[in-house]
Amino acid sequence: MKDPKLKTVYVCTNCGEVSPRWMGKCPSCGSWNTMVEDVVTPEPAAAKAGGSARREGVTSITARRLSEISTTEEKSRILTGISELDRVLGGGIVLGGVVLLSGEPGVGKSTMLLQLCGAISRQHSVLYVTGEESVRQVKLRAARLAVPQENIFLAAETDVDEICGLIEQQKPDLVVIDSIQTMRCADVSSSAGTVSQVKESTARLLAVAKTREIPMFLVGHVNKDGAIAGPKVMEHIVDTVLYFEGDKMLPYRILRAAKNRYGSTNEIGMFDMTGRGLAEIANPSQQLLEGRPMGVSGNCVACTIEGTRPILSEIQALATKTNFPAPRRASSGYDYNRMNLLIAVLEKRAGYFFGNLDVYVNIVGGLRLQETACDLPVCLSMVSSLLDRPVDDKTIAIGEVGLGGEVRSVPNLELRLKEAERIGFTTAIVPKHSLAHLDAAEFPKLKLVGAAYVQDAIRGLK
Repeated sequence: MKDPKLKTVYVCTNCGEVSPRWMGKCPSCGSWNTMVEDVVTPEPAAAKAGGSARREGVTSITARRLSEISTTEEKSRILTGISELDRVLGGGIVLGGVVLLSGEPGVGKSTMLLQLCGAISRQHSVLYVTGEESVRQVKLRAARLAVPQENIFLAAETDVDEICGLIEQQKPDLVVIDSIQTMRCADVSSSAGTVSQVKESTARLLAVAKTREIPMFLVGHVNKDGAIAGPKVMEHIVDTVLYFEGDKMLPYRILRAAKNRYGSTNEIGMFDMTGRGLAEIANPSQQLLEGRPMGVSGNCVACTIEGTRPILSEIQALATKTNFPAPRRASSGYDYNRMNLLIAVLEKRAGYFFGNLDVYVNIVGGLRLQETACDLPVCLSMVSSLLDRPVDDKTIAIGEVGLGGEVRSVPNLELRLKEAERIGFTTAIVPKHSLAHLDAAEFPKLKLVGAAYVQDAIRGLK
């Protein structure tokens, strides 16, 4: 029999909007099929009336002057020992910071956190709380990854209050909760994974992390759309939100920061999934260009900037005769609408027609190129495939292509050219207007070729 004190409501998993009845479309954020049933306990009458009367001017807390608060009393960050993770976090783990790590099932979230625990445990104590596995299963994975196990403490528990008590008792230097969707508060009348449970569990763990200045990592599941499962308010509560991306069929993994109160959100970390766990990719440009076909049409190298890091990536294009009334267009790792725009520019401004051809564009290695600086190499790769004339293997193209067919300048051009020279490229096709701002003496092994229009760059094909 249902407890009369309990109340059924419907909560939007996208924005947290509460409704007394189910609706197909959330009235607040407009998302469809995001209203889920939840059970809440109504507030006591005393709480609704304001409880005991508050005495004016009486409090148990004190405020400190901002200028009197020192950040040099002790180390404010803990280096993880994993340089790619430190880069994304902004220089290490901040004391008292709560990090939410999200990703597709099987992408390697638990593997990364266990390796993180092993790296930190050489100098700090770590508490690893699992709600999805037994301690024996975690032990087996730690043995396979050759993780140091002396300073890592394991606990298989889902009760948040018990976990908070254990944290206060153990006082570890780092806490890992795997995962937040399995945690539940005993006094919240709903099952684990519901909106109210996830929200309340995160809030209680955050309170312990802030008061004790203990950094904490929370693992979060994702829904079918790729967003973090649970209410959006959970992302507002935590300090940092990390997304671990990558195709499970490919070895490369990319770590991005969607939110970071203590650093930039533009940095990325790259990892290689091996049989012994995740290995850092310190030189992603070299790794992504390995095995590149030489002397083949439809290939061109682009350079994108991720945070402060330039990354060279291979662009492949294939233009072939279509068997359908309407030609097919497809892109992997590149914006589909941007590809169609560039095809229109090539047809209108340069005279290369793709009207009866299927066009496919692929970014090798699973990267997503979102910068307009990759426009020129995409155009060159498509025309190269159309004419069956390869781009020189030691040539890189950098530039934005406008609707008039002009090649426009891009930011951080010097940084991109230095990376291309370091990898071994000998020719760089760049916007002609940018040559006036470049010193050729800074790139002794690189020949700079200016292109005012996309036709100028196409003439450089073999």
